Amino acid sequence: MGKIHEFLVNHLQWNGNGILLDIGCGAGALTIQCAKKFPNAKLIGMDYWGKEWDYAKEQCESNATIEGVSDRTYFENGDAAKLSYADNTFDAAVSNFVFHEVKTQSDKQLVVREALRVVKKGGAFAFQDLFEQQAIYGDINTFIAELKKEGISEIHYIPDIDKMNFIPPYVRAPWMLYGVGLIYGIK
Repeated sequence: MGKIHEFLVNHLQWNGNGILLDIGCGAGALTIQCAKKFPNAKLIGMDYWGKEWDYAKEQCESNATIEGVSDRTYFENGDAAKLSYADNTFDAAVSNFVFHEVKTQSDKQLVVREALRVVKKGGAFAFQDLFEQQAIYGDINTFIAELKKEGISEIHYIPDIDKMNFIPPYVRAPWMLYGVGLIYGIK
């Protein structure tokens, strides 16, 4: 997963000043990687941490301590479909393979819009998910065009990340990981 996180972080067009939100942080790996890349940033990792996942807030805090970034990282319980933050709160937001897993909202486009809601105007975002799967997201190009019309100032899309060389072949199997895309830009 390290290479996948690196790919996402390398597309986050952010100077690292301010506060970043990692939506669906799991065990905190992406939050920690962002903390290392952006040493001036404060980071919040948010996750639902339900019974079906083998992650917890305490595990994230322990991992951040081990990696030497616990003084700038905070972890909170939350729902990606109903973020508990005000509009325009964060300077940057990231998410990796989370939106399709959100059980509290069946319309995954609304989950993406909710993530964008909490990013400040001019803030950066990078979201990786199963965006190529039409059954989950509909036509991704139409969705991106709608986001542009709704005021996202700069938005880019990279399809078929699962077919890139840094993802091991056994993970690229259709029953494992397919239809991965990256949406990134500036709000």
